[in-house]
Amino acid sequence: MISSIVFLIVLAITAILFYRSIRTIIKNIKLGKPLDISDQKSKRWKIMFLVAIGQSKMVKRPIAGILHILVYIGFIIVNFEMLEIMTDGISGSHRVFSFVPFYNVFISVFEIFALGVIFACAVFLIRRNGLRLARFHKPEMTTWPLLDANIILSTEILLMSALFSMNAADQVLQVRGIEHFEPTGAFLISGFLVPWFSTFSTSTLHFIESFGWWFHIIGVFAFLNYIPYSKHFHVFLAFPNVYFSKLKSATYISNMEAVTQEVKIAMGLISEAEASTEEVGRFGAKDVRDLSWKSLSDAYTCTECGRCTSVCPANLTGKKLSPRKLIMDTRDRLEIVGKGVAKEGATFDDKKALWGDYISAEELWACTTCNACTNECPVNIDHVSIIMELRRYSSLEEASTPATLNAALTNIENNGAPWQYSMHDRLLWAEGMEVPVMANVVAAGKMPEYLFWVSSAGAFDDRYKKVIRSFVKILNHLEVDFAVLGTEESDSGDVARRAGNEMLFQMQALMNIETLNSYQVNKIICCDPHDFNTLKNEYPDLGGNYEVVHHTQFLQQFLDAGKLKIGGDVFSESTITYHDPCYLGRGNGEYDAPRAILNAIPSTKVEMKNNKAFSLCCGAGGGQMFKEAEKGDKEIFIERTEQALATSCTIVATACPFCMAMITDGIKYKQKETEVKNYDIAELVALSMKL
Repeated sequence: MISSIVFLIVLAITAILFYRSIRTIIKNIKLGKPLDISDQKSKRWKIMFLVAIGQSKMVKRPIAGILHILVYIGFIIVNFEMLEIMTDGISGSHRVFSFVPFYNVFISVFEIFALGVIFACAVFLIRRNGLRLARFHKPEMTTWPLLDANIILSTEILLMSALFSMNAADQVLQVRGIEHFEPTGAFLISGFLVPWFSTFSTSTLHFIESFGWWFHIIGVFAFLNYIPYSKHFHVFLAFPNVYFSKLKSATYISNMEAVTQEVKIAMGLISEAEASTEEVGRFGAKDVRDLSWKSLSDAYTCTECGRCTSVCPANLTGKKLSPRKLIMDTRDRLEIVGKGVAKEGATFDDKKALWGDYISAEELWACTTCNACTNECPVNIDHVSIIMELRRYSSLEEASTPATLNAALTNIENNGAPWQYSMHDRLLWAEGMEVPVMANVVAAGKMPEYLFWVSSAGAFDDRYKKVIRSFVKILNHLEVDFAVLGTEESDSGDVARRAGNEMLFQMQALMNIETLNSYQVNKIICCDPHDFNTLKNEYPDLGGNYEVVHHTQFLQQFLDAGKLKIGGDVFSESTITYHDPCYLGRGNGEYDAPRAILNAIPSTKVEMKNNKAFSLCCGAGGGQMFKEAEKGDKEIFIERTEQALATSCTIVATACPFCMAMITDGIKYKQKETEVKNYDIAELVALSMKL
């Protein structure tokens, strides 16, 4: 009875402390801005079972993934034994479920998994402290994060070891016929300890069995209350956090309704009387309370595994940005703000903020928005959303956009393109070609099936003009019914949005949508993955709903239908490697169409070290194309070019104007212009198709 009373007291204290910790964390998460995530429930459940329960993203790195799954499953299965321990603790019984048939088999299975947990944790300790894997020793991994992981791994080893000692002592006491130790049969793993334990006295065995029992149960209770203060809180939060994952394109950025209202008033689309009177506190995020509750949930869910940082192109090339640090900083700042609000109320202000005091401008502007981090995260954390909110604040509230990038934004505002060209020159790329213009076609009483979105790069970048001309030749050869907007087309606003200038983005988007809708455009073809992503995924938020395809997808459709004939020996002696654009691949899941087209071209194909979902960014996304790169060991485009050259290719195939510019510069930097060429897939098709 005394033992049961002590157990109940310990259990009550554990439950109270855990409840208080959870309540504090929930309150902190609720400090974030409201965000409605109630759509596609069946899909969300599927993702949660696949990613959080099924650990599908962990196995992308097989060794670590399998070991983690072993710990994950093992700890769950072993703790089924906790049901018996809890029951025994409350009732004062001993092995209350021993009457169950094959009880010793069940315990033996538990022991097998317990041994697996010990093995996996030991390997993890060696990887962290012996092999010293780089991702566990980045600057943000200070004394506490390193110690935290070691505490958890060591505790799990001790807890599992206690079970073996308890079970071995129990078996010897059973054989000796000691009261209350009813025969259960031998246990598989702890049975190996029985010969050694048989040399101990009965009183010693009583102590070992009792100590093992209490050590395990108190250890589990202590572990439970330690978790809310540890990175291992993901054990609980991973499930809801994955359930509330972003289901839209990884490269989708949410719309700012407050900005939409301001832009519509400025453009005369609505009157001030029609506008909402709700006051906007701040554009973007300066501090954690400006972020959504989902971003704050992300911060608490972070496992600090460093997978995000290990694939970040900025971090890989020696720049200061670390996606893991970004999330850790958000969590650390939230803890401070949460304590301040709890003590002083909503008016708490310690004169510090996430932007500036925790996350520097150098870190913020190094991001290429490639989403390698979000793709890699095993619990679906959206790092880029936090970066974008901080950039919005930086741009709209502080006007602190990098100077060269700001110049490009000024050009977009004045000229409808990031470069200082006249909007009237937007169709000069088509000189000498028959290119139907939408205004002329509609005036003639016709409605083309497709609008070909040329893009700012296609209209003004000398190298990419050749790609656009090649693609138009293909369209004409295939007798596709299409037209271009010509001088009526203006920049999609992608660069402005990624730079945080939401006002400029929405002005561009709404202007383009007005033009597209006036022509009743339904189908759009894009060569630029950034414009493809923006028109397809972000324009719908502003009333622009279109069927948008990338030119590689469009070409694959004609290839599959047998209408596009590719052959010849133009590239038969060439070795081609393909660079996946982030906004086409990771952003929109398109890896097959470009490869299907390339495979139809007689030539040798090779893949780079990083390809498909693991492709390395070219370094131009997120506005980087129009600004100086942050300090580092090397430029991202050089790293990617080196990966391409390592394949011994003679052609690097691209499918994005930004990627083409970066890879071309990389080839020049490496002085390989005579041996290696950079072609867009459209150019390869135009040179290979049978006329």
